[in-house]
Amino acid sequence: MSIRALIIDDEELARENLDMLLDSFCPKVEVVAKGGSKEEAKELIEKHQPDVIFLDICMPSGTEGLSLLDEIKQRDFLVVFVTAFKEYAIKAFNANAVHYLLKPIDVEELIDAVEKIQERLEVVSISSENRESYNESIDEVSQAIRTGVQHKITIAHSKGIKIINQEDIVFVQADSNCSILHFKDGTKYTDTRTLKTYEDVLSDDLFYRVHKSYITNVNCIKEVISADGGYVLLENGKEIPISRRRLQAFKALIKSIG
Repeated sequence: MSIRALIIDDEELARENLDMLLDSFCPKVEVVAKGGSKEEAKELIEKHQPDVIFLDICMPSGTEGLSLLDEIKQRDFLVVFVTAFKEYAIKAFNANAVHYLLKPIDVEELIDAVEKIQERLEVVSISSENRESYNESIDEVSQAIRTGVQHKITIAHSKGIKIINQEDIVFVQADSNCSILHFKDGTKYTDTRTLKTYEDVLSDDLFYRVHKSYITNVNCIKEVISADGGYVLLENGKEIPISRRRLQAFKALIKSIG
């Protein structure tokens, strides 16, 4: 089954280039139309009912691509953000498991994005709750890019999409190439993303990597102990080791926010 796609970008050359790449390397994608503005995009979405939109964020007004998503109340399509944005925008994309492509587009990254979109289409088709969670993750990305504040993260798995408030995480623990998230209510969740990924996507103001195997929420710390090599005592009673090379910097951080 083909994936019906729209390409929305105010630069004609960019539209044609992406269309050519999809045609050459992603045979499962059928580009049904291309548009160059927010208003044209709305008409094409209503007319073609696409499965996915390859959407440039930076159209003429600066973030017109985000405004397009704000103005469509019933979103029955997935989004691949195509952008030259870096730094915080990429952090927001990764934190919410949202698909994106950086300009200039790399063929391998395009192929990978299409494969992930195909998997995500299967997930959102399972239930309306999955579709709602996906749209919530898109909204979170839009807000984070505009404000520079990342409140939530998204975990996507084979059967659903889980939205998590960052402040509800007490600590994250490495488990081979996976990560175990421990929450304030005592529950935990295993994600296939690595601890390094969580170090990149979690808020720098809230989380600190104290050890090669642990990231902790600094607001959940009860005490920092220097004895026995150094460890953190959390409010839930859990003891987290601190690596020697991180101990002094971490103690200075705690004092600065104390």
